Amino acid sequence: MTATSKLIIRFALVAEQPSSRDEERLSNVSNENSIAGIKRYTGFVRGRDLYGLFDHVSLEANPRAAKVGSVTHAIIASLDETPDLFPFKSKGILIGTAGYEALQRNRFELNIEDPASEGILDGGHNMLAIGLHMLSAVADERELSRISLWDEMKDLWEKYRSDLEEVKDLFEFLVPVELLVPSDPTDDRAVQKFEMSVLDICAARNNNAQLTQETKSNKLGFYNEIRERLDPVIAARVEWKSNEWESSEARPIKVRDLLALAWIPLNKANEAGLLPLDISVTPQNIYRNKGECSKQFDKLMLNEGVSAPIAGEGPTHELHNDTVKSCFDVLAELPALYDQIYEDFPEAYNANNYRFGSSAIVKIYDPVKRETAKDKTAYVATRPTTHFLNRPVIYRYPDGLIMPLVYGLKGLLEVDEDRIVWATEPRMFLKRYLKDIAGAYRLVLDMARFDPQKLAKNQASHEFAVGEFEKALMKHQASRAVLDK
Repeated sequence: MTATSKLIIRFALVAEQPSSRDEERLSNVSNENSIAGIKRYTGFVRGRDLYGLFDHVSLEANPRAAKVGSVTHAIIASLDETPDLFPFKSKGILIGTAGYEALQRNRFELNIEDPASEGILDGGHNMLAIGLHMLSAVADERELSRISLWDEMKDLWEKYRSDLEEVKDLFEFLVPVELLVPSDPTDDRAVQKFEMSVLDICAARNNNAQLTQETKSNKLGFYNEIRERLDPVIAARVEWKSNEWESSEARPIKVRDLLALAWIPLNKANEAGLLPLDISVTPQNIYRNKGECSKQFDKLMLNEGVSAPIAGEGPTHELHNDTVKSCFDVLAELPALYDQIYEDFPEAYNANNYRFGSSAIVKIYDPVKRETAKDKTAYVATRPTTHFLNRPVIYRYPDGLIMPLVYGLKGLLEVDEDRIVWATEPRMFLKRYLKDIAGAYRLVLDMARFDPQKLAKNQASHEFAVGEFEKALMKHQASRAVLDK
């Protein structure tokens, strides 16, 4: 799709709210002639008159990615069986754009300049189902059965576009459509007010569809700099917005998992007084309350000392705080370090003449021993993998056992002017000192009796781990100082 998409949409029936008469009444009562700087047109559009939307508009502005499932199947069944009732059974499609012109005969020219915040704001599943319904008239059933996501449907739409034109008159069913536009498209202030309101409207309209806080934050652009810094392999597996992950793939990484880890360097920055507001999360919340981590992250990012809206790009924010940027640099390495600790800790623990596998909560992948073992409950049939990079490992155990150690990485961070940086290369540090840290950490494991919930939800265990990392760092720096002499 080009940077600017122009299309004409034609209503079969349409009503304007507020109308000119309504605006006159409003101005007489409150000295205002608009509602929140927004005007809307509501009515019905025939299926055949939606072709322009399918041709030119994506679902980027819709907070939730549309995918085939029970919802789309129900919509298609309604179109097949009771098309006359469809406009009353469906809430339809919500469109928003700052650029428009009302034409004659209930037609509107839409000028969508920013597809990330304009276009289809709600009703993505309706659009997907209607597109599949139309394609069923020209496409092979096997091709249709392979479609799971909106982009796949659009590819098939483009393939059969000329064939669809020939069957256009078949689609006389009506679709409820609501068009939101600025109250005065010639007033820059009204247009800006409209653009800033679009995201809140999206969130409110998607409440029944369980729009997550992270999905809204993604649209605000809060995750852009995190995404750019991440290992591309990890970034490709993150579910940045609801429903965008293909169910056929390996389990996705929830974005709140990353936001929780972000508070390791952010807490360090807050302790040093480098953030523009006093904000932090308790270490145990990184494991037990990731929703709170996400909420606090939004509060931080919305602070004008951290980010600001980009002029001309609606609600999208840009990060301008160097301290927070440096924390994101640290965050970029944390997923791999998390996996490294998960993979290496059992052997580091065993290297101290302990037996990590002796706990009933720990399972081992060993197909040969499992085959001959009398008690097979100590083994797993499927090889476990690490959380972020899906690396195959030998031991499977709850992440709660090592969460204090992951938080302990804060002990390797230091302040460099207004930035948070690693005091030493963390991967090599873990390879050299994890054995020593694991030996001391046994005390915490024993006190919690290998209960991951007690470990991960106890602030003292996290602080203990930070202390052990700091001790190992001092030992490391002392040895380096001797070598440098």
